[in-house]
Amino acid sequence: MLDFLGGRLDTAVLTETALRRAGRTRYSDTSFHEPLIKLLTAYEEEAELSLFGRFAARFDILRCLTNLLQLDAAEEADPSITRRPITAPLFITGLPRSSTTFLHTLLAQDPATAVPLCWQLIYPFPPRRPWFGKDRRRDIVEGQFRIFKLLSPGISDLHPLSADAPQECTDITAQVFQSLRFDSTHHIPSYQAWLDDHGQDDAFRFHRRFLQNLDAQAPGRSWVLKSPDHIFCLDAIQTTYPDARIVFLHRDPLSVVASCAKLTEALRKPFSRAVDPLVVGKNVADRLVASAQRMAAADGAENILHLYFRDVIADPMAAVAKVYAHCGRDLSPAAKLKMLSWLARCPRTRTRHSYNLAEFGLKAGVLRERFSGYMTRFAVPMERHAGELV
Repeated sequence: MLDFLGGRLDTAVLTETALRRAGRTRYSDTSFHEPLIKLLTAYEEEAELSLFGRFAARFDILRCLTNLLQLDAAEEADPSITRRPITAPLFITGLPRSSTTFLHTLLAQDPATAVPLCWQLIYPFPPRRPWFGKDRRRDIVEGQFRIFKLLSPGISDLHPLSADAPQECTDITAQVFQSLRFDSTHHIPSYQAWLDDHGQDDAFRFHRRFLQNLDAQAPGRSWVLKSPDHIFCLDAIQTTYPDARIVFLHRDPLSVVASCAKLTEALRKPFSRAVDPLVVGKNVADRLVASAQRMAAADGAENILHLYFRDVIADPMAAVAKVYAHCGRDLSPAAKLKMLSWLARCPRTRTRHSYNLAEFGLKAGVLRERFSGYMTRFAVPMERHAGELV
């Protein structure tokens, strides 16, 4: 047990452990080896892992490796899974805190829409030996979230955690260790630089395979997917899903930067011995600037619909109508009723929090200048109290 907690993170040991636990002898695809080596090297050399961080890294990696082996087993039992069409998926992206989660959850109310849920991405297949014959995956994930909330007080105010909530695609590509999710939870610049250089084509080939497996479990729906990090994967998405539709959500970046930095700090603290807010601030600001530049470079593509935070929050059903028109889909009366019911129960904004840019070494004037091209190109309205989470 002490070795499990404190030993070096070793690719060979972890991959062999997962094989032994699954009762299998090989992985059908070993392209995950290089990304895993890059990730573990960065963990050891840069992440300053805490004792819990080291335990969590092992736990997470073994979970992902186990999921890969379960996909192999499922496809061996039913080879038709790999031939399942994933037709015209919709990808929601844009700046964080720009209502991407709100819109994703609203669209998920349509019974004809499929979204990946948290518990499905963490444990996509039921256990081989269910506890007392029950599938406890949802309960297990809720328990894991409760532990994380204790380790990172206040995280729920920054980012709600629920097993049944729609989840971002970064948790899909994380299972082949090619995901921007790892940079959110750890300071690992060498891994991030490698991933930026390597690209996301391999990750999204797996993304399609993963969706095919989920789709086989509940077929007949249209997939709607979401992550602000999709901005950095547009070429891979287009290559993997040539008929994909995309939604960009825009918002004043100064209403985003500080809250994203605070969230990144909160996510990293349980896993690291030390978290430098100045490093976090620079990482987050640089990434958001790059995101804005990627959106500007993609502007004009016919498969991209542009929406604005204020408009989505002010009139969600009008935004839904635009999305459905963009996708060539009809909104059924039953789906509309479910959406309206959800809106009646769900607040459209969170409690307002103030975040201090200076805490992260950031200056509003400098940021305003860095984002000026984005604001002008997309005619993004400035918000009052910029720098606060709305």
